[in-house]
Amino acid sequence: MSSPIYQLQNGSRALTFGVPRVMGVLNCTPDSFFAGSRTESTKAAVKSGLQMTKAGAEVLDIGGQSSRPGAEEVGASDEWQRIEGAIKGLLDADPEMLISVDTFHHEVALKALAAGAFMINDIYGGSRDTRMAQVISEHNAPYAIMHMQGTPATMQERPTYGNITTEVFHWLKERMAWLEQQGVRQFMVDVGFGFGKTAAHNFQLLRELNQFKALTAPLLVGISRKSMIYKTLNKQPETALNGTTALHALALDRGAHMLRVHDVAEAREVIALHNAVHAEPSPITS
Repeated sequence: MSSPIYQLQNGSRALTFGVPRVMGVLNCTPDSFFAGSRTESTKAAVKSGLQMTKAGAEVLDIGGQSSRPGAEEVGASDEWQRIEGAIKGLLDADPEMLISVDTFHHEVALKALAAGAFMINDIYGGSRDTRMAQVISEHNAPYAIMHMQGTPATMQERPTYGNITTEVFHWLKERMAWLEQQGVRQFMVDVGFGFGKTAAHNFQLLRELNQFKALTAPLLVGISRKSMIYKTLNKQPETALNGTTALHALALDRGAHMLRVHDVAEAREVIALHNAVHAEPSPITS
């Protein structure tokens, strides 16, 4: 039995998951965990974003707040100030560009969607700011929700679970049900690799990723250059590309619909090879 083909839509713009897709990470922050992803000016952010779309990113995920372990939180006003110019500059360059805004502040989400963003990506899944659901519902926007134990400031202190796959699955299922009651209709789900999880937790989630297909929503996977890779290999984020590529291949085989990445061209190659492996065989002719 084939998997359903999901589609997210905002106005005339649509994103269809007949094959896996790539979301490029565009950090308008001075303190994201991977220094190579940081852009500290609007001009640099727009240039980086255009390069990623040229390399094959179907969506750009723009964030003005670092969510690395121990990150210091900034308010909605500062966050919007960091990303406003990048959103405008990218949409001026390509009005059809699909922009995701990585925020948990409803004020930022409201301004971003009004400015032309396609979707919102919320690490709290609407549990931090309950007004977020109203903003998403009123714009009928796609909404990516993620599981996290704790907050970025505390999440890696002592993450504890009974069975992590079961607990994360039920948390996402319950959040989706609550959000649907608030009028949210379009979802992506993210198990939250590295967000309140040990390396062992992360690898269990990756092994059992196909269980999240039962949520009947596109599955977003964000493992690019994370500590589950570089610490396992005794490396640093800057030297974790090869490990990232290996785990991207495993994630695709376990049902990932979209890879959230720092390295777009390399992710596109993984997807191309995944698609070739899973292509329908040619009929045998005599």
